[in-house]
Amino acid sequence: MSEEREAMEFDVLIVGGGPAGLAAAIRLKQLSPEMSVCLVEKGSEIGAHTLSGAVLEPRALDELLPDWRDSPPDLATPAGDDRFMLLTETKAFKLPTPPQMNNHGNYVVSLGNVARWLGAKAEALGVEIYPGFAASETLIEDGVVKGVVAGVMGIQKDGEKGADYQPGMELRATYTIFAEGCRGSLTKQLFETYDLRAECQPQTFGIGIKELWEIPKEKHTPGLVWHSAGWPLKSDTYGGSFLYMFGENLVTIGFVVGLDYPNPWLSPFDEFQRFKQHPAVRPMLEGGKRVSYGARALNEGGIQSIPKLVFPGGMLVGDTAGFLNVPKIKGTHTAMKSGMLAAEAVAAALAGDKAPVLESYPEAVKNSWIWPELQAVRNIRPGFAKYGFWGGMANAAIDTYLFRGKAPWTMGHHPDNDSLKKAAEATRIVYPKPDGVISFDRLSSVFLSNTNHEETQPAHLVLRDPGKWLGENWEKYASPESRYCPAGVYEAVGVEEGNPHLVINAQNCVHCKTCDIKDPTQNIDWKTPEGGGGPNYPGGM
Repeated sequence: MSEEREAMEFDVLIVGGGPAGLAAAIRLKQLSPEMSVCLVEKGSEIGAHTLSGAVLEPRALDELLPDWRDSPPDLATPAGDDRFMLLTETKAFKLPTPPQMNNHGNYVVSLGNVARWLGAKAEALGVEIYPGFAASETLIEDGVVKGVVAGVMGIQKDGEKGADYQPGMELRATYTIFAEGCRGSLTKQLFETYDLRAECQPQTFGIGIKELWEIPKEKHTPGLVWHSAGWPLKSDTYGGSFLYMFGENLVTIGFVVGLDYPNPWLSPFDEFQRFKQHPAVRPMLEGGKRVSYGARALNEGGIQSIPKLVFPGGMLVGDTAGFLNVPKIKGTHTAMKSGMLAAEAVAAALAGDKAPVLESYPEAVKNSWIWPELQAVRNIRPGFAKYGFWGGMANAAIDTYLFRGKAPWTMGHHPDNDSLKKAAEATRIVYPKPDGVISFDRLSSVFLSNTNHEETQPAHLVLRDPGKWLGENWEKYASPESRYCPAGVYEAVGVEEGNPHLVINAQNCVHCKTCDIKDPTQNIDWKTPEGGGGPNYPGGM
């Protein structure tokens, strides 16, 4: 028998307080002010878990809140000079800016601040927002999603109920919109329950690692948008950097590595730290101070990896569905638009026959500007996976300038966890030690993420079969999780004593989900921790 819990009823429930979920909430209340709308967010506040090196294309925002420029989010800075650089180990060459990366009319923003700003707009319209309220279970009755269980607290490490145990609450709704972001925990289960990925390509991912710096005023160029490709990554690994200047002397700098990389010795974190030492990059940071640090995974599969978007009682929006435009390096505008379209479908359904499956939402997505935008760039990211860096660049140029996004074929993807070579077959990478000025170690970086988890709760990072680690992860791949995790969660210990085993420091986790994606046998399961845990990114991130 299921546990007795209090329940609350709403017309619509939204799981996730990022731009997609908030856009959906605002649009619902614009269309039906009397509608009861609830939004839950696992972060301690709206924006606490929102991380992106963000240049915002305002197309969706213009549609949602046409007068937003009269009172914009804090730190929003009009994009200025676009620079696209090719790096070698010692040189930087300016390349023509690809048309998808033209940022005229866009804004450099803190996406966390945008989320906080949207959250205030939603609350002003009457949306009930509950931050620190993690949704840990989907309520499914007779095959129909009826809401979620959220706010479970006080489970001890041994699985027993502690003195401060709270059973959580059933948040029930006629329709539930899942806006969990990349690799959402409940969404991952919905994929299996409703076979939502049966007719699409496997999703492929990247890991983005980011720092916020404050630099001397004389070095600051407001609105500078700087990207690079090439060094320090090898030609068999997709990735690149971003550096944006905004606000008062703030710089957001980051590095993205495609999680289909083949070398198990590669560490995305250390590639980022090494990148910052490049002669073209270090001078932009020297004399400055690192303020914050974070990491997150991002969907890179594009249109061919978008799953079925609806199921009885609910739908997927934003990055949890995979609407990121990889060549454009933007997904906020498409995420918000998908949330708005879902809201419009829900509002129409509630005003009409309350159909259990909202067929109108997927059709609206295909008829919107989202679909042709993603359709036109569908072959660029998989070209790098198939042909490597130089072949991928050539494929991108041909697809963009010759075929103009209308090539008579669509390239596919493969799962990222299948891509690793055996450690003995790969070149070992030796990374330079951090200098503590421009480059840093993992633990001092994690400290700046303000991440925190109650140490009495069960670890939210679980090995499905603990016995697999030694024979698979250690003996074949030399514990790749100890390198791809950007937060030092995973440690292979006891090696010198001849007793290698894995230690999981779950309290360090910054909720990037990389381990859930890249583990070779998919043996690591990222479960939802207690609400309010994880990183607490400040304004600016």
